[in-house]
Formats: sequence, C-alpha cells, structure tokens
Amino acid sequence: MKPETRNPVLIILAFFSIYVIWGSTYMLNKVAVAELPPFFLASIRFTSAGLLIFIIAKIMGKSLAITRKQFINAFIVGVLFLSFGNGIIVWALKYVDSGFAALEISAQPLVVLLLMWLLQGKRIKPMSLVGVGLGIIGIFLLVVQKQLIAQEGTVLGMVMIFACMLSWAYGSLFVGKADLPKNFFVNTGYQMFTAGITLAVASFLFGEEWIAPKQWEAPVQWSMVLLIIFGSIVAFTSFNYLLKTVSPDKVATSTYVNPIIALILGWYVLNEEITTQSIVAAAVLLTGVYFINTSKTTLTLPRFSGKIRK
Repeated sequence: MKPETRNPVLIILAFFSIYVIWGSTYMLNKVAVAELPPFFLASIRFTSAGLLIFIIAKIMGKSLAITRKQFINAFIVGVLFLSFGNGIIVWALKYVDSGFAALEISAQPLVVLLLMWLLQGKRIKPMSLVGVGLGIIGIFLLVVQKQLIAQEGTVLGMVMIFACMLSWAYGSLFVGKADLPKNFFVNTGYQMFTAGITLAVASFLFGEEWIAPKQWEAPVQWSMVLLIIFGSIVAFTSFNYLLKTVSPDKVATSTYVNPIIALILGWYVLNEEITTQSIVAAAVLLTGVYFINTSKTTLTLPRFSGKIRK
C-alpha cells in the first residue's frame, strides 16, 4: 500500500472506533433491551443499517448486483453472525450483565481454534494450546461466581452466549470458503438486511410486541441510533479500513480492549458490579486469547459485531 494512503489521523480514528464503539455496543444493547423485545430490537438495528449501507453504496457508485449464489451465502452468513449470533446475545443481555457478556464473548478465538481442529483437522501448536488452557481456566473462573449464577436466568444466558460463539466461529470458517460479493460494504449490506428480515420473522413467531420508535424512551432512542450508525456502519468500515492499512495483529488488539471498555461502561453507566474474581478471570482469559491470536496457526477472521456483533 502506498505511504500516502496511511493517514495517521484516520488510523487513530479507526482504532478508536473498533476499540470504544464496539466495546460500547454491549452497554447500548443492554439499555435498549430493557425496554424493547430482543429480536425486534436486533431486527430494527440491522434492517436499518443494511438499508443505509445500500444508500451509501449507491451514492459511492457501487453496484448492488450479486449472483444468486452470493445472495444465498450472504444470507447464511447473516444468519450465523447476526440473526442468531447477535439476536441471541441481545436476548441473553436480559439476564446477564453487559460486561460479563463481553468477557465471555472475548473467548471466541478459542472456539474458532477448536472448531478448526475438529472440522478441518488443523494442528494446534504449543502456543495455541497454552492459550486454550488459559482460556478454559478464565471462562471457568468467570462463570462459577456464586453471586452471578444465583440470579434467575443467568445460567441460561451464559449457555446461549456460548451457542452464539459457536455460530460465529462456524460462520468465520464458512466465510473463508464462500462465494460472497467482492465489495465488503455491499457484502455487509446484504448480510445485515437479510438478517434484519430474518429477525423480524423470529420476532413475529415469538409473539413479541412491536413498539413504534416515537414510543421509546429517550435513552433507548439514542442507543438505537448509536447502534445503527456507529456500531453497525462506522466501526465495521473502520475495521475493514484497518485490515487494509495496518498489520492484522494490531487490528486483533480490539479483542483485548473491547471487554475492558464494556466492563467499565457497564460499571459506570449501568451500575454493574465488577468483582475481583471477574478481574482475575478477565486477565487469565485475555492472556489466553493473546496466545491464540499470536500463534501462526490461526487465521485472521471477519468479526461482526459484533460487535457488529458486538
């Protein structure tokens, strides 16, 4: 890449986006799900973001034309990453703290590595094995806290978050081989829009109440605006810009920063408790993720947000 394309200001702003914006989405979803049904909430977010991306793409002169196979693959990825992967996370936030959810989700590289071993026969090198061991210990320390698991619905929420991690991990492996639209912006638009429609169907099937935006409380309205514009569009665009501009290992540092941001915002904004054991678990778990991310056997995998997932 030519040196003039490496704009230091843009790089700093992009890192701020993937660090702080993605880290804040847990808190924003927690605020919104306190008033809105989870699948309805996620449907509004991704349908709106997808439509906005289509509009921006047309303004930029990008073609929205894709093949039937690309559309089907984009739909599958949207379901794995967003419909299930994010929709269930939003549902789980009704029962678990936002910071806790972020910490559990930070173990996603561990799940990806294990699926690569199970499904693709990838050999796990010693450094990654250390990371897996530390990750398991960190998750154990996180989920066995009596004051957390004693709360109603917390265990179910933790199990469903793990199911989402499996969905994201399989989606990451699927993306590596799938025929998808070449333009990442257009690709993301189709994934978000189709996921939003799928979530709307799920919301209808589960009998959720659809509430008009004008009836939402102000904090929920602001949370949705921030999730749609910044969490779903700005942060993901920043992520892809950084992948083309700096080394992947620098981009991967968001894996360590996001849960810290989520913990701080959950504590400061939502008065969520940060226990000593959670801090220890975070340190052990993120150290394990570091070992996995720095291993030569792992892949640079797309993230949604979870960030768009998230």
